[in-house]
Amino acid sequence: MDSMIAPTPVIDLNADLGEGFGRWTLTDDEALLSVVTSANVACGFHAGDPSIMRRVCELAAERGVRIGAQVSYRDLAGFGRRSMDVPAGELADEVAYQIGALEVFARAAGSRVSYVKPHGALYNRTVHDADQAAAVVAGVRLAAGAGATGGLPVLGLPGSLLLAAAEAAGLAAVAEAFADRAYTPAGTLVPRGEPGAVVHDPGAVVARAVGMAARGEVTAADGSRVAVAPRSLCLHGDTPGAADLARRVREALDAGGVWVEAFA
Repeated sequence: MDSMIAPTPVIDLNADLGEGFGRWTLTDDEALLSVVTSANVACGFHAGDPSIMRRVCELAAERGVRIGAQVSYRDLAGFGRRSMDVPAGELADEVAYQIGALEVFARAAGSRVSYVKPHGALYNRTVHDADQAAAVVAGVRLAAGAGATGGLPVLGLPGSLLLAAAEAAGLAAVAEAFADRAYTPAGTLVPRGEPGAVVHDPGAVVARAVGMAARGEVTAADGSRVAVAPRSLCLHGDTPGAADLARRVREALDAGGVWVEAFA
């Protein structure tokens, strides 16, 4: 009798990059680009400027890393982490604007923008706000060109209205998970303002990453097990020691038999 062979788990590693402005830098872009397979590049609304966007796109293209547009509310002062009531039409225009700006630098580097991921407050808002989720998807469709029936894949939280809206519009909806964020028993992220929302212990982050990718589960804040099925894992680039932690996660995934590969 032939034995059943389990399929090899496959995961993408994404990180937020280009999160500086002018003389200020926040992320170690070059180090992280040696580890991740997808780069969420700030498009100037929460961080980033034209020179930073160009440099990150060039580095990503050199390393074969997929370039993603990390779109945000127009909130440089608040790093895109303040929720804003932006009219749907205006938000769609701003999303398309950010994608288009990054596409210029991606093409100049010999690559393309491969996907879209909201940042910060916009990411969280589109989990439960149907109007804002639809506006982001409309912006992605707008960036694809007049009369286009398709568009770029959208990266987001499983079960979010954003991914539902993307699927309804015929876009690829890619589910992601966060090894360094605490989860509720319902499978949503614990809000950043609550105690324990961010997992700081490197060993715990590495273990959670392997558990998510290899076994499809994570331990929630109350100790219960939550099923997850991510195609991508986010490694935050703005935390101290982010590049070293990303390397540890990548090494642990490799050792655990997980194939690391971009989704787009």
